[in-house]
Amino acid sequence: MKIAARAIAIALLFASTSAFAGTLADIYVVNRSTGERLPVYDHGGKMYISGNPGDRYAVQVVNRTGGRLLTVISVDGVNVVSGDTASYEQSGYVFSPWQSYEITGWRKSQNEVAAFYFTSLPDSYAARTDRPQNVGAIGVAVFREWTRPRHVMPAPSPLENQSGAPGATMKKESRPDSADRAADAPSSATSRSAPASQEAVGLARRMQGKLGTGHGERERSNVSFTQFRRASRQPDEILTIYYDRHENLVARGIIPGTPRFVEPRPFPGVRFVPDPRG
Repeated sequence: MKIAARAIAIALLFASTSAFAGTLADIYVVNRSTGERLPVYDHGGKMYISGNPGDRYAVQVVNRTGGRLLTVISVDGVNVVSGDTASYEQSGYVFSPWQSYEITGWRKSQNEVAAFYFTSLPDSYAARTDRPQNVGAIGVAVFREWTRPRHVMPAPSPLENQSGAPGATMKKESRPDSADRAADAPSSATSRSAPASQEAVGLARRMQGKLGTGHGERERSNVSFTQFRRASRQPDEILTIYYDRHENLVARGIIPGTPRFVEPRPFPGVRFVPDPRG
């Protein structure tokens, strides 16, 4: 019993909470098939979760501040709103103070998303749009909202209403917003992605066992636009969660278990005669 209890205690040291807590925002990954938040494992200063192929999931973001935040969200290196290869200046979701909301898929219009689901790398949306290099990472770039200095009272600028990019407000009490007017009705990135290259195809073949995120069934998700002006061009905070199959994370030593990255031995019990005890 003591040995079993010690093993459980060691495992709990490896497992983090279900959230990646930042200064401005928290991230959860929710398994929509079970409703559970996936546990987060801290390894080498990076955060990891394991996913099961076929399970739908959502990225839940929580605003920890009393001000509005813009969150530019990427999955597998792809912006979830526009479908472009992700970068900081693109569209995102605007969160009201203390707000929480689940992003459940790739945004197809103001009324629909294509559901996120775990799948093999070749079936991932990134690989199917010839961008498999960054599969396995979920990123959130967080921006504070610009506020006018209290001690300055300048006349209203004629450009002020154009400086922020509109966002999308979710229905009912949840009101995350998209931050770029160009994302009004984003189309699939397939039409604007680069042609397939031998390098991309070769990478996909080498990573057959890796987990990715698919482009699933259409779901209802109503959004509208809002104005948001960033306090700076660079993110105030970047949160990243890496993901893969459970067995792959065990093999890499990220999740406790028997590592499989060494060659197996056909006769592991072979040894020389030990000395007698006593």
